[in-house]
Amino acid sequence: MTKLFWNALKVSPLIAATFLTANSALAGEVKESVTSVAQLSQEANSIGQVTSVSQFSDVQPTDWAFQALQSLVERYGCIAGYPNGTFRGNRALNRYEFAAGLNACLDRVNELIATATADMISKQDLSTLQRLQEEFSAELATLRGRIDSMEARTAELEANQFSTTTKLKGEAIFSFTQAFGDSRASATATSTSPKTDLDDNTTFSNRVRLSLESSFTGKDKLQIRFNSGNFSSLGAGTTGATGTNMARLGHDVNTSGIQFDNINYDFFLGESIRVKVEANSAGLNETVNVFNPDFASSGTGAISRYGRFSPIYRQGSGGAGVNVEFNPKGALTLSASYLVPSGGNTPTDKNGLFDGSSTIFGQLAFKPSKAFNIALAYARTYNKGGTGSGAPNLFQSTGSGFANNPFGGAATSADNYGVQLSFKPSSKITLGGWAGLTNAQEQVGTEREADMFYWAATLGLKDFGREGNVLGLIFGQPPRVTGKSGFAATETRDGDTSYHIEGLYKMKVSDNILITPGLLMILNPENNDNNDTIYVGTIRTTFRF
Repeated sequence: MTKLFWNALKVSPLIAATFLTANSALAGEVKESVTSVAQLSQEANSIGQVTSVSQFSDVQPTDWAFQALQSLVERYGCIAGYPNGTFRGNRALNRYEFAAGLNACLDRVNELIATATADMISKQDLSTLQRLQEEFSAELATLRGRIDSMEARTAELEANQFSTTTKLKGEAIFSFTQAFGDSRASATATSTSPKTDLDDNTTFSNRVRLSLESSFTGKDKLQIRFNSGNFSSLGAGTTGATGTNMARLGHDVNTSGIQFDNINYDFFLGESIRVKVEANSAGLNETVNVFNPDFASSGTGAISRYGRFSPIYRQGSGGAGVNVEFNPKGALTLSASYLVPSGGNTPTDKNGLFDGSSTIFGQLAFKPSKAFNIALAYARTYNKGGTGSGAPNLFQSTGSGFANNPFGGAATSADNYGVQLSFKPSSKITLGGWAGLTNAQEQVGTEREADMFYWAATLGLKDFGREGNVLGLIFGQPPRVTGKSGFAATETRDGDTSYHIEGLYKMKVSDNILITPGLLMILNPENNDNNDTIYVGTIRTTFRF
């Protein structure tokens, strides 16, 4: 009986309107709860779709009950579900639709009695209502029982909910990965130097993120994100499988246990100024538009680190920061950021907010339409220098090792210039790309300089093969040193050019599950044509809730 009633709700707009109108408070609560009317009605799908109300109609427009209720509706305005307030009494109703309308009229009459306006109700109408109640007592009992059940479930949800202001969001990634090629890359490889075999096994790794997002005004957001992952590096170093960070995946994370990955607060000052304060793991890509909508996400975007977005958005990543956007909803948006990648919470010399490594960033974005967006960006960075994880890393492990740390760990400043654009010639095709130029200066010793250049072009084809799927292609040149001064004549690194070729296919299994097979190919790794081509294949499965 319950299934039949909810199937009637799905078939008839009248019953949905009267049910929600007569019980507006309940409808508002249910809308905010985990269980919605749409979800509850899914159970009716198993009994088959009704193609016409007449298939199981019990109350015809010629019946006395139909005409009696129609008269009550017109006199007391019981049903306000239709725009013109009419009963639309020119078609048959099944008994449960009819009972919903009758229930609305009973509620309206009770309301009139409670407000001392009972003199508006005639004895004849009361008699009619009593007769209708008796005739449809079974249907009314079923209807009210369902309402009582929904009220009980809503009360239980409200009593046991985690927070009235906080939502939990999660993402889990499973990744099968295999790197292959003849040998590991080396920045100093020559045609006569011995090569190390690239002997890598297939791996199965995961990354999990849980995010608590709270809003206190409806226009702000406090985010606290937890992160955990067990990926082994495919990049450079003695433990890296390929010998080059050009082969790194976009979602690789290796943590010891669970860490607080991101803590930030985003709010508006008026209507035209948006402010975001980041307490840790600050990143420009988490704050400003990077103009690569199909591939920017680490969980659902490009499979490679370089393919996600321009390296200019990696400047200053890792610590605290603040970003201010002027006119964020307009066609012309100005963004300004100040980031401290490390040491911002340390008061000692060469640390703190203003005495250690830092980045000043600005971007002018022009978005005249959804079809075309372009941005000009600039970043001034300073790294105090060091060894190991403290050494300069200008492009955050995208590009060659020489481009990321050209002065061997010495204090480094850099001017970074970038242009990014996105173009949609149709709703199913997205073209994008970026280009960047960096001039780095050594701040101690011989005061050497180095120029770096990089670029990429992207293509996204939506609904390719199936609705919701995306075919992606990315081609470009990762950061390489194109000019230098003050270096020894024997320094020959980055004498050639690496090329990044990536293909992926995002397959939408459901709204919450995405499977992405992809292949990454690096030609002349580490900008050295003595290195063999390196390939990385992966199958990434992303679960979101």
